[in-house]
Amino acid sequence: MSGADNLHSLLVGWAKIILPLCALALLSTLFLFARGTNEPPEIALAEVEEIAREQRISAPEFSGVTEDGAIMVISAKTARPDAIHPDTVMMDSIQMRMDNPDGSQLDVTAISGEFDGRARIARFSGLARLETSTGYQMETNGLIAELDTGLVTSDGLLEIRAPFGQLTAGNVTFQVASDQTAQHILFTNGVRLLYMPQTQ
Repeated sequence: MSGADNLHSLLVGWAKIILPLCALALLSTLFLFARGTNEPPEIALAEVEEIAREQRISAPEFSGVTEDGAIMVISAKTARPDAIHPDTVMMDSIQMRMDNPDGSQLDVTAISGEFDGRARIARFSGLARLETSTGYQMETNGLIAELDTGLVTSDGLLEIRAPFGQLTAGNVTFQVASDQTAQHILFTNGVRLLYMPQTQ
């Protein structure tokens, strides 16, 4: 029995030395593969903290139907709640599309904006671009869109490219089209027109 006990003790002694060495070898191999060149870049800690603090969401979309049946869809690259007004969402790279019952469309893009859910109003800030399916292209410094009525109003001076020429105006108002009437575009406050007749 003493020989068997000595053999068992010897094996246990060697196992206490060999097994930890094998474990160290495995761990070093794991670290070696983990540091490969194909490893994706780590997200900066500051960026993670900013996302957690701002509570941002990606690609938000809001939609509604006006009183006259036009469909309005507002989307953005990112959105975050307003810290002061809980019913308002701040949006980056904001876009709006209005599909009228008569088949015409109005597309709006802006650098930033906000959507007031309680008042159902969208505000477009910075450089805003508008394009209609009837051939009008416009640029202005801000817009307000009412989702209930479909009324879209500019905040200031516009530059307009129309099918018949170029215009400048102090303000523009879009009234949603219905089954009986086309979409109304009203230019006001110092309208100037450069008429360019089309040649065949």
